[in-house]
Amino acid sequence: MSSSVGQGRGRVSVDFTGRTVLITGAEGMIGTAAAQRFAAGGANLVLAGIGNLGAVAEAVEPYRVKTLTQETDVSDQAQVQRVVDIAVAEFGAVDILITVAGITSLGSFASITPEMWEKVHSVNLRGVFYCNQAVIVPMQARGYGRIVNVGSVLGKNGGNPRPWLDASEQTRAGNAAYGSAKAGVHALTVYLAKELAVHGITVNAVAPGPIASQMTASFPMALVQQIPVGRLGQADEVAAAIAFLAAEESGFITGEILDVNGGLWPD
Repeated sequence: MSSSVGQGRGRVSVDFTGRTVLITGAEGMIGTAAAQRFAAGGANLVLAGIGNLGAVAEAVEPYRVKTLTQETDVSDQAQVQRVVDIAVAEFGAVDILITVAGITSLGSFASITPEMWEKVHSVNLRGVFYCNQAVIVPMQARGYGRIVNVGSVLGKNGGNPRPWLDASEQTRAGNAAYGSAKAGVHALTVYLAKELAVHGITVNAVAPGPIASQMTASFPMALVQQIPVGRLGQADEVAAAIAFLAAEESGFITGEILDVNGGLWPD
């Protein structure tokens, strides 16, 4: 498979013809943008989530690729295993896994309840663990795989709010429950990358900064102004980074946490 320039709704696409991509959280903005990227490249799509997956299927319909949808709560290991089994039964493989499913949490450290902590970690970290673990055997059997997890700048920078300047910023931006779960995703990615490299499987992550979406609707403008490029990111910009890491040509990249944050946190 090789890179190709194809105008899928104005996108420069990568050739994923013959590959099967499983995307969790496909109903979200990043998940939908990723689905469109892979559809533009000709991939078979397995769209998993708990929201309106029909809308995502409609969004990729113009690309005329094989698509199936499966309601999946990633915090439930049995449901995760079921969608992987369905994908393998339908398409013979899961070549690429993209773990987008996630929920956010806002407020101060003191405001985090045990219930909030558990809910955020059950989806954002345990769900990623379940998904990554479920595809190991089928990927190993084929000697090929691409795993791209979605982390976050909040797993690196200690949070965007500046409570020493404005305490109200803390109530409108992601908190430690979310950030610690995403930091766990980063660590999981690096560990698994080393373990699976010998099997022809790469494991990477993208770490988006604030992306224009419902999740950032309350994001303080003062924090937007701290982003060097001067704006929130777009879901398709994250999807482009995901597609790059999932490409066959990216086989020498593994264990990478790729920042997509407009310069908010360079490392």
